[in-house]
Amino acid sequence: MTNAPHLRVAAPPPRPLLIWDGECRFCRLWIERWREMTHGDIDYATSQEIAERFPGIPSEQFQKSVVFIDTDGEVFVAAEAVYRSLQCRSSKRWMSWSYDRIPGFAAISEIAYRFIARHRRLSSAVTRLLWGNDVRPPTYFTARRWFLRALGFIYLIAFVSLWVQIDGLIGANGISPVSEYLPAAHEQLGAHAFSILPTLCWFNASDVFLHFLCGGGVVLSLLLIFGIAPAVSLLGLFVFYLSLTIAGQTFLSFQWDILLLETGFLAIFFAPWQLWPRRDREPPVSRVALFLLKLLLFKLMLMSGVVKLTSGDDCWWNLTALDYHYWSQPLPTVFAWWGDQHAEWFKKFSVAFCLVVEIVVPFFIWKPRRPRILAAGLIIFLQIVIAVTGNYCFFNLLTIALCLLLIDDVAWPRWVGTARCAVRGAPNGRALPFSTWAPAALIILMLPLNAWLIFTAFRPEARWPRAIAFAYRHIEPFRIVNGYGLFRVMTKERREIVIEGSNDGIDWAPYEFKWKPGDVMRAPGWCAPHQPRVDWQMWFAALGIPQQNPWFMRLLEKLLEGSPPVTKLLERNPFPDKPPRYLRAMFYDYRFTTAEEHRQSGAWWKRRELREYVPTISLGNR
Repeated sequence: MTNAPHLRVAAPPPRPLLIWDGECRFCRLWIERWREMTHGDIDYATSQEIAERFPGIPSEQFQKSVVFIDTDGEVFVAAEAVYRSLQCRSSKRWMSWSYDRIPGFAAISEIAYRFIARHRRLSSAVTRLLWGNDVRPPTYFTARRWFLRALGFIYLIAFVSLWVQIDGLIGANGISPVSEYLPAAHEQLGAHAFSILPTLCWFNASDVFLHFLCGGGVVLSLLLIFGIAPAVSLLGLFVFYLSLTIAGQTFLSFQWDILLLETGFLAIFFAPWQLWPRRDREPPVSRVALFLLKLLLFKLMLMSGVVKLTSGDDCWWNLTALDYHYWSQPLPTVFAWWGDQHAEWFKKFSVAFCLVVEIVVPFFIWKPRRPRILAAGLIIFLQIVIAVTGNYCFFNLLTIALCLLLIDDVAWPRWVGTARCAVRGAPNGRALPFSTWAPAALIILMLPLNAWLIFTAFRPEARWPRAIAFAYRHIEPFRIVNGYGLFRVMTKERREIVIEGSNDGIDWAPYEFKWKPGDVMRAPGWCAPHQPRVDWQMWFAALGIPQQNPWFMRLLEKLLEGSPPVTKLLERNPFPDKPPRYLRAMFYDYRFTTAEEHRQSGAWWKRRELREYVPTISLGNR
């Protein structure tokens, strides 16, 4: 279908020409977008400048719509003119194809065009509301620089935080020595162990090598922060952190560990493949890698919200989750105590706000600039609130770093990024072939897996298709495609394990952990972005029985032996000179005190003894 199939001009232009009304502010905005999309393949001119050169075209036509004149003299107007002008972009050819071949597409397009043309002032207002004053295709050079710096900083935190604990966790004298774990895994799994547990520790599982991995991660993180060989640095960071994650066993099984690995893996294809990228020679931003990183943020937020509503836990539906969360979460801060004192209506409002940000706002990620930036702001605000009231390590920082990718170059303040005109010159840098085809292959592999993982948030009981299950089974060990969803079911009671030692079996002294609740007079601390991994595991151990947590029994064994790397993980060792003869673990119910109880006693917690978690043991009866 065409509006004027027989209209031609006698003197066609040497290049395709799009003519528009220079007095229309709405047209001016969108012409700038099309001009950039067509990369100089189309000439643009206002009807006021050039209309008289084409007397065969009625003058009123220029006032009603844009006019496109091809090099053969054929004339197209309105929606068809727009579609024909964009044919030079391979990604936009579907528009003119659909206009010609899909029944109804042309009619709907022309109706929509006429409506916009008749309501230009309204259309201009809507455009400015959604895009602002610049509707050109967004670029993300500033976002890429700051995202990579932020990711380097987060990697640095992760490696340093683990480095100071590595000996006590998985060292030769630690709780779960990797030098024992890997041989046992190989004995059980055979040759499959290498693909199921991909780690460099197969080559060397000594304490020295573990320190090398941590130290090497620190060096590579600094290189990434300073922008030196970013893609190569990211590749090394991924390999080192994956190796430590596998070697760390249960101590590195947290969602932020796999989120860091998935983000770091995608960032390899997002980063410039240059030794030292310069702003005047930066290669183009990979649209595919950017899409996958945005999809990761979308998946993270949407799944985190949806699983709450599909878990069967009524406290998310009736908005009472914060009646429990502040005091039952693994490592609350002192601000969680204050949050717990809030009125019931405010807690319910906070739960509703959280669900809206996690379920509704992620769809704004795919919208024009202003809704997209609004989504970034709301997600960042939620992450800050979560970080203030709970110690979730580098999880909140990593989510905020992903939000930076929603801010295109126009939206950054000039003192943060690069001026728009300078940024527009940056794509002159040439992309390596690898950075073109690798992300394309990546999206073919990862998009179906991500789509299915998101679907499982809505339908947890859904049976996996055989092909997707097969692919995921082989990819899962590398942690590059993951499902997410913290606090699917709210913990409605807080059980705490208190380890006590004694030399005579009569007088018992408690071990105090650095961050988890113990002494009721000690205020909840703030340790994020550092993660005390034993403290975190103690929260999970309290949800089950000792037989479900074999690492806990090994912890008791190491305390009976007085292992220095393990006792260093604790805040207070009541037996600094010689380990005790006996140990036991007591089970307590903990709750925050009320404001009145805190004023009277000064205590932040109140607790009630329940029973023994582990009865009295000694080295002789283990």
